[in-house]
Amino acid sequence: MAKYGGVRERASAQMTRAQALRLRGLAEEAYQPRQYAGHLSFEEAERRIQALEAEIALADSF
Repeated sequence: MAKYGGVRERASAQMTRAQALRLRGLAEEAYQPRQYAGHLSFEEAERRIQALEAEIALADSF
């Protein structure tokens, strides 16, 4: 296991401040405020950010 930035540490760590700000902004932009929650893990926040980015990109393509 890596000493710094290992997968296990990231999976159990809370989301970062940058992730929280990005997720909140994307959730508002996509009109899905329930996607933001302050208690998410690092990995769950990343999954939600990616999903919202993809949804917004799809909506912008029309």
